[in-house]
Amino acid sequence: MKFFDEAKIEVISGKGGDGSGSFRREKYIPRGGPDGGDGGRGGSIYAVADRNINTLIDYRYARLHRAKNGEQGHGADRYGKGAEDILLRMPVGTVISDAVTGEVVADLKRHDQKILLAKGGAGGLGNLHFKSSVNRTPRQFTKGEEGQSFDLKLELKVMADVGLLGMPNAGKSTLIRAVSAARPKVADYPFTTLHPNLGVVRVDTNRSFVMADIPGLIEGAAEGAGLGHRFLKHLTRTRLLLHVVDIAPMDEAVDPVREAKAILNELKKYDPELFEKPRFLVLNKADMLHHEKGDAGLQVCEDFIRRLGWKGKTFIVSGLTGVGCKELTYGIMEYLEANLLPLETLEDL
Repeated sequence: MKFFDEAKIEVISGKGGDGSGSFRREKYIPRGGPDGGDGGRGGSIYAVADRNINTLIDYRYARLHRAKNGEQGHGADRYGKGAEDILLRMPVGTVISDAVTGEVVADLKRHDQKILLAKGGAGGLGNLHFKSSVNRTPRQFTKGEEGQSFDLKLELKVMADVGLLGMPNAGKSTLIRAVSAARPKVADYPFTTLHPNLGVVRVDTNRSFVMADIPGLIEGAAEGAGLGHRFLKHLTRTRLLLHVVDIAPMDEAVDPVREAKAILNELKKYDPELFEKPRFLVLNKADMLHHEKGDAGLQVCEDFIRRLGWKGKTFIVSGLTGVGCKELTYGIMEYLEANLLPLETLEDL
């Protein structure tokens, strides 16, 4: 199934049914009086978060969602039937905003969370409501209220604890395959990842976290170059970023330090808050260093860290052979457990 993380839809709630202006007409009852019932309520439209859905593909093609109108009121004190509501099931992590003003309407963060998108119109009043001691034969009744209509933009931001960040072909897909059950496409050319991949990393019994892999970034991504800029939004909800660097590029003209700094620069230009998120440095493809340079491989890593000016936590791994991956996953788990967020903070992510 193709991954869709954006869609535009139009929602139109139902109109309320008109009230009835009926009078009681029965044999031997010449002055039966008013008996017009109220109109039925128009159908409303709700968004419901569903953890069993992971894409907005259903809304890519079904863009118009219209609820039915309420039934008109009847005589003999019979009220019109209300229309059924429409429930639009969306992935957890979907942000719904007004397509015209850009104002956020809802942020679906929890399974089964239900948000009203368009309220159905109220039914009109029948003439029996207007009966009084001075108005025995009221002929007035009210029309049903009109429904609401909105153009909405849907944007999916995947929910993950850890996000992978790096250049194309840095080995992010290989790394997530090594530590989780996710099986993204892996090849020796850039942009093998065309959409986000989620993997559950199980460290021990009852100890696990969710890792997200997005398409790699290139220089100029903040201005729209490449693919990764479209998916950077998926990292905004993560609690920790892993900056994955190819420490042994095949092309000797490629400088890993320059590429790492370019990634950080694009991240800062895209979203300063995302740039300030906690981040681990992961030097990947260490098997190439040991194979080609032997003991000098460690010196290459130390030289890279010094030139980058990195002071944070660093892991040297090989997604291909699995070397260092266990230490990485335990380090991530310890960080997440040591930095548990209060419930109110999680709600704001």
